[in-house]
Amino acid sequence: MTGRFIAIVGASGVGKDSVMAALAARDPRLRLVRRVITRPSDAGGEDFDGVTADAFHARAAQGDFALHWGAHGLHYAIPATVLADLAAGRDMLANLSRAALPAAKAQFDPFMVIQLTARRDVLAARLAARGREAADDIARRLDRADHALPAGIEAVSIDNSGDLDTTLGAVLRLLYPVKV
Repeated sequence: MTGRFIAIVGASGVGKDSVMAALAARDPRLRLVRRVITRPSDAGGEDFDGVTADAFHARAAQGDFALHWGAHGLHYAIPATVLADLAAGRDMLANLSRAALPAAKAQFDPFMVIQLTARRDVLAARLAARGREAADDIARRLDRADHALPAGIEAVSIDNSGDLDTTLGAVLRLLYPVKV
């Protein structure tokens, strides 16, 4: 049995990392993919491996990544070790950029996309609470929040405007429906 590669996508502030961490803590069938990113490891936010751009490119050339892409001036990667987890039947959750979805769909089978959404006012409050960006930067992020997924990519949308438990319940029912 092959595990599913489950891409979690959504706008900044939608709660991707919080939802993913809570899902993995709640259900042992789900594991988190620890991404490699070209930013300092102490930058905060998600749990990731920070590397320099030179180290990233060297690792990509060595085949250390199952998938890699650029977004927002940074480089991101899914380590090749995820392939062994999938082969062992583990369902793997990964935070992906929308632009990386076609390559991920080509790389992973089975592949699934969950698009988290939230109301604009909720996104604005969450982004402001992070304290990482100025108001005009937040406004630009909010304007990009509802960009369409790439052609050929289907996703299940789940609203994360409310409490985390409601979102977790919706995701778990989607992933592991109860058979009656």
